Amino acid sequence: MKKIICAMAIGGAVALAGGASATELWDVQLPGVTEGLANGVIPPPGVYGVWNSYWASYHVYNSSANQIHGTNLSALVQVPIVLWSTGYKILGADYAVAIAQPFDYTSYAPQQNNGHGGGGGNWGLYNTAVIPGQLSWTLGDFHVLTGLTVWVGDATSSPAVLAGGGWLKGGLPSGNGYWSIQPDLGLSWLHDGWNISAGMHIAVPVSSTTSTNYNYRSGTEYLADYTVTKTIGKWTVGVGAYQVNQFNSDTNNGHDVHNIAARFGLGPIVGYQFGGINIQATVNQSVYTRNDVGGTFANVRFIVPF
Repeated sequence: MKKIICAMAIGGAVALAGGASATELWDVQLPGVTEGLANGVIPPPGVYGVWNSYWASYHVYNSSANQIHGTNLSALVQVPIVLWSTGYKILGADYAVAIAQPFDYTSYAPQQNNGHGGGGGNWGLYNTAVIPGQLSWTLGDFHVLTGLTVWVGDATSSPAVLAGGGWLKGGLPSGNGYWSIQPDLGLSWLHDGWNISAGMHIAVPVSSTTSTNYNYRSGTEYLADYTVTKTIGKWTVGVGAYQVNQFNSDTNNGHDVHNIAARFGLGPIVGYQFGGINIQATVNQSVYTRNDVGGTFANVRFIVPF
C-alpha cells in the first residue's frame, strides 16, 4: 500500500507534459496525464523517474462542437520526467523540484493531403518543462500542493514553420512557439486505499509565436485532471476525468481569433505495483469538444525510484 501511495505521489508532484491542440496548436499541459495520481502529495526524499507514454486518436471540432471531416490526428507523446524530493521543509511543507522533456510524433490528415506528397509524420521535441519548486502540506488525510511550472519556448518546431510557408512531412509542429508560466494546485484525500484528487493548472502565455507578418498569442487556459480510485493489495482501479477551458481568445497580429476552446473527457484507470515499479494505465473518451481536438487517448505511466 505504501509503495502504491508513494508512486501516486511522485506522479502527482510532476504534473507535466505537452498536449495535442487547443490554443493555436497545443494545450500547454497534456489533458488527463495526471489522472490516477495523488496530485496533492510530494513523495519521500529521493530522486524519481516517471515515464508517460500517451497515444491519442483525435479529430478537430468546430465552434458548434461538431467534428470536422478529414481532420484525423494521431499523436504519440513520450514524457520522461525526473523529480527530486529534497527532504527540505519550507513553511512546514515538503519541497521538490522537477524537469521534463516531452517529445512527440504526429500524423495529421490535412498535412498528408496538401500536395506535398504526404506520408509519414513529424517527430520533434516539445517545450521543456521546468518546475523550480513545489510545496506540499499534509493535514491528516488531506494534502495540498502548490507549485509553478515554466514552459520554455524551445520546441523543435512550432506553428511559425507553417506560417512562414514551411512544411512538415505528414504531421504537425512538435510544440508551441512561446514561453508560458503555469501556477499549479493539487488536492488529495487519501484514506483506506481511497484516492480522491484534483490537479489544477492555469497556463499563462508570456510570449507569442512569431514569423513574417505573423504574431500569434494564445489565450490563457484552465486545465484540470480528476481522480477517484481504490487500491486493494497491489491493484488500483477507478475512474479519471479531465477538463480544458480557455478564458480568452487567441489573437493574431492583435486581432481576436474567436476560438475559445473547451474539452471534457473521462474513462477508467487501472494500476499494479511490480516490486518497486508502479504501472498505471488510463483510457479517456472526450464527451464534449469545442474549438479543440477530441477523441480517445490512452496513457501508460511507469514510476521508478532511482
